[in-house]
Amino acid sequence: MVIGIDGNEANIENRVGVNQYGFELLWGIYRLREEWGKKHKVIVYLKNSPLVDMPPESGYFRYKILSGGGLWIIKNLMSNLILDKDRPDVFFSPSHYVPPLSPVPRVCSIMDLGYLEFSGQFRKYDFWQLKLWSAWSIFVSKYVIAISNSTKEDIVRHYPFASKKVIVTPLAHDKKRFNTDISSDDVRRIKKKYSIVGDYVLFLSTLKPSKNVEGLLESWKRIHKKWPRIRLVIAGKKGWLYGPIFEKAEKLNLQKKVAFIDFVPEHDKPALIFGAKIFILPSFWEGFGLDVLNAMACGTPVVVSNKGSLPEVVGNAGILINPDKPRDIAEGLDKVLSMNEIEYNRLVEKGLSQAKKFSWIYTAKQTIRILEKVVE
Repeated sequence: MVIGIDGNEANIENRVGVNQYGFELLWGIYRLREEWGKKHKVIVYLKNSPLVDMPPESGYFRYKILSGGGLWIIKNLMSNLILDKDRPDVFFSPSHYVPPLSPVPRVCSIMDLGYLEFSGQFRKYDFWQLKLWSAWSIFVSKYVIAISNSTKEDIVRHYPFASKKVIVTPLAHDKKRFNTDISSDDVRRIKKKYSIVGDYVLFLSTLKPSKNVEGLLESWKRIHKKWPRIRLVIAGKKGWLYGPIFEKAEKLNLQKKVAFIDFVPEHDKPALIFGAKIFILPSFWEGFGLDVLNAMACGTPVVVSNKGSLPEVVGNAGILINPDKPRDIAEGLDKVLSMNEIEYNRLVEKGLSQAKKFSWIYTAKQTIRILEKVVE
């Protein structure tokens, strides 16, 4: 069997969310090549040459470059699948966007359907593209991969016809990078690089409305005087509609109490997360929450929203808060900061145990099995 994969989500430098999912999944599939190499071949379709950290080519794993710009999926990928005789037996898009028309059976991955619940938090173009293309992808795909049970439930609720073809393959963390063996020297280096002084609470995600950064700022305003030696560090690249976040920080006069450090590359994440007193993610929804899992694997306690997939990712290993209430967010942060050493370490141990339940190799195996089922 020849498996075709859209590798463009993975093939970018500054990876977040779906990009990291695509990247880790490709590596997971590649590392399993001894298991599937005698039965299958993998063709990864790209619009640009693979970056140096992408999996290397082998006899069973190769890249196919279809140069092109805008509307690449329609103009380049779709036409190639239709016209090229050297086409795969199944095609997998690790995103919401499968080729609209294809003689090859398709499988897509859905991160979340939060845009259907909070349409006002999206630019109109982004909203309609997500809504229409995702619905079509779910309709035409032989199987739909959901990255959490929460996402699966949302898909079935909005698209009941898909109930029998949605399969959950949870995300995971890189155990070689996100662990408790990170040195204090690495933490000092990262704190110096990002001008972080003293202890800190860390928010790490894309700056956009769904992440509820404004609510986080309001909550920090409530408790920062109680914890004058602790700073709130907000890390993440600017997404969309992020302007009000900085306006809120200025309005609340938090400029000296909050550090905005913009995008953090993957190689800096482990030490930055490990060095934090708390990892906070008060999102209105999440398809999974990769860095929450990374934080637990690093032994950093997590305070997260009780919405979307986050409760199933965290289990009983973190503090759940209501993202709609800044007071609740503040109380969750204060609860962890007020813990004695025994209580704090107990929460750390729970997080470490929870993180062990997730594996990229398991996710890759499940994904390959789903693609095999299409051809079977």
